[in-house]
Amino acid sequence: MPGNTLLHQMPAQCKILAAILLAGAIVTTPRKAFWAFTCHLILLLFLLLAGHVPWSHARGRLLIDLPFLVAASALPFVGTGPRVEVLGLSLSIEGNWGAWNIAAKSLLGVITALVLTATTTPRDLITGFERLRVPRALTLIAHFMLRYLDLVIGQFSRLRVARISRGHNPHFFWQARAVAVTAGTVFVRTFERGERLQQVMLSRGFQGTFPPGPNNKSPDRQDWTGALFPSFCAWSVTIIALVLH
Repeated sequence: MPGNTLLHQMPAQCKILAAILLAGAIVTTPRKAFWAFTCHLILLLFLLLAGHVPWSHARGRLLIDLPFLVAASALPFVGTGPRVEVLGLSLSIEGNWGAWNIAAKSLLGVITALVLTATTTPRDLITGFERLRVPRALTLIAHFMLRYLDLVIGQFSRLRVARISRGHNPHFFWQARAVAVTAGTVFVRTFERGERLQQVMLSRGFQGTFPPGPNNKSPDRQDWTGALFPSFCAWSVTIIALVLH
């Protein structure tokens, strides 16, 4: 999301490393330390407010956590060990703790990723991974995927319109073969386009790197300190929780 907050202006590599450390603190937190999870949640909500992330933007992204919540809800019923009666249902105590652990940590992890992606453009994210020494092959694939994803989706949509205009009805299962053929055609055309594009770029002196985005400046000590301070707070809470539990 566009913005002019302090989080938006931080170099991407600083925010990526901070998000990884923050997620590590959340995962390491003992599952019985409710107060520690509350502190992590308050910290993340503060970051969301500092980044001016609207609720309308965050609400849809939080649905990514829904599969984890569904999986966690089954643990009290299938867990082993001592059981407890709740509203006439026999629930596993260990399963309850496991469900809480998965639900809490997955939700906080999704919010952490939301803060990062909402305050950093995709181009700056890829450049930040490059500066963190992620293998160049992976970052190049991400660059090209970002640049040509809309083109591929548009081509698939045009082929779908062409099928429907010729009497194809995608609501019937036995017409799934046409959809598969369309997907294969798009894949072949994308592969051929990628080969042509590589030849064109090499002929123009491409050296395997893209220019960084306008907001991806070289970080100084102040940038690293500001970005890593929330992670330091989260790890401080986690270490205290580990000592107490």
